[in-house]
Amino acid sequence: MTLLLENVTKRFGDFTAVDDLSLSVGEGTMYGFLGANGAGKTTTFRMILGLLNANEGHISWKGKRISYATSSEIGYLPEERGLYPKMKVEDQLIFLAQLRGMNKADAKKELKHWLERFEVPHYIHKRVEELSKGNQQKIQVIASLLHRPQLLILDEPFSGLDPVNVEMLKSAILDFRNEGATIIFSSHRMDHVEELCEQLSIVHKGKQVVQGSLRDVKRSSSKQYVRIHSDHDLKQLASIQGVASVHQTVEGAVYQIEAEQVAHELLTAALKSGSIRHFEIEEPSLQDIFIEKVGKEHA
Repeated sequence: MTLLLENVTKRFGDFTAVDDLSLSVGEGTMYGFLGANGAGKTTTFRMILGLLNANEGHISWKGKRISYATSSEIGYLPEERGLYPKMKVEDQLIFLAQLRGMNKADAKKELKHWLERFEVPHYIHKRVEELSKGNQQKIQVIASLLHRPQLLILDEPFSGLDPVNVEMLKSAILDFRNEGATIIFSSHRMDHVEELCEQLSIVHKGKQVVQGSLRDVKRSSSKQYVRIHSDHDLKQLASIQGVASVHQTVEGAVYQIEAEQVAHELLTAALKSGSIRHFEIEEPSLQDIFIEKVGKEHA
């Protein structure tokens, strides 16, 4: 594995921010790292970056301990943005790229590419404070990508972006992954994680409560759903044993079931009531799983 965390624990006095965390991220993987505020995500990122030392456990990148020597291989987009508002975009991004080991000529070439990719080349000589929040976010993303890191950590990358710019950034991130970069992606938007990530972890109060491929995580969930569209009254289906809840929709209803066998009983009962227009067994969404594992107050 390219990035490996083994039994990592981080304490601040009597408070344990990260508790015995283990995960492995393969090369060219988009990995979702999820949790409510205060779950330990930022502390974990800072340990991966080498900004904090773990009290216990080990973190390695390509089999080696992360240090200042590996900083040029890592890019980081923090949730708390850190641009210098008075600096011009060009000066700031070239300065940050040079800190990551790029020479000025290469940094200028990459800067031109990314500004055009994000449709903001005309802001190159603007001060950051002159830009809208969304365009500042684009510049912050460019700062994390400019030096072409092999490991990219993105913490809430779509914050402040409208739907058009979200799609633009998604495309850029996927292209970056397809070129071989390893990406750790954190977001409160579960639909974005479902769309982009093959593997994921959910942490809660410093502990890992879910880990695996998106497919396996969904299959292991205790929640399953059946959606039925019908012109007939299907109220009696709610009384079938194994139906946990019913949500009425414009075209019918969605039934939460306790086991897949209950779906067959629902289908049989629905057909006895008359014809049905649509019948589908649905996987739980990542939002459902997050609420199940972490709690509704954090969804």
